Amino acid sequence: MLTQIESARQGIITPQMQTVAVNEQLEAEYIRRMTAEGKIVIPWNHNRKPARIAGIGKGLSTKVNASIGTSSDIVDYGAEVRKALAAQESGADTLMELSVGGDLDRVRREVIAAVDLPVGNVPLYQAFCEAARKYGDPNKLDEEMLFDLIEQQCADGMAFMAVHCGINLCT
Repeated sequence: MLTQIESARQGIITPQMQTVAVNEQLEAEYIRRMTAEGKIVIPWNHNRKPARIAGIGKGLSTKVNASIGTSSDIVDYGAEVRKALAAQESGADTLMELSVGGDLDRVRREVIAAVDLPVGNVPLYQAFCEAARKYGDPNKLDEEMLFDLIEQQCADGMAFMAVHCGINLCT
């Protein structure tokens, strides 16, 4: 299956691009062209089809992203689901699940199952937590662990991710 940008670059207007065009009252070809140029993104994961589709970028309306997540001090899975639903009911366009405490797979899966929004995260948060648990030191994180985790999060239906490319072993 092609990604949104791959489809756009092949001249294909996907159903998601068409939905964004209707929602934004713009031509679908504009959405396709801006997606092909990397100026519009449509968070989407083939493993999970959110009922709400958001286009983000050039020429589109401003979007609201809500952030939720457990901490090392407070782990309440039900509260995270309630916060996610409150964000959705309040009109958020996307949701960031930023948990760092408790069973991170569980909270991610429960939140994704509860909402119709595209859900994103920061994979390094869970990767550092797992490296700290496994090795006693988050700096022992290796690329295999990180990429395995990213693949699992995608399989779970994560629609987008914030990638901190400036992090290295010295920072």
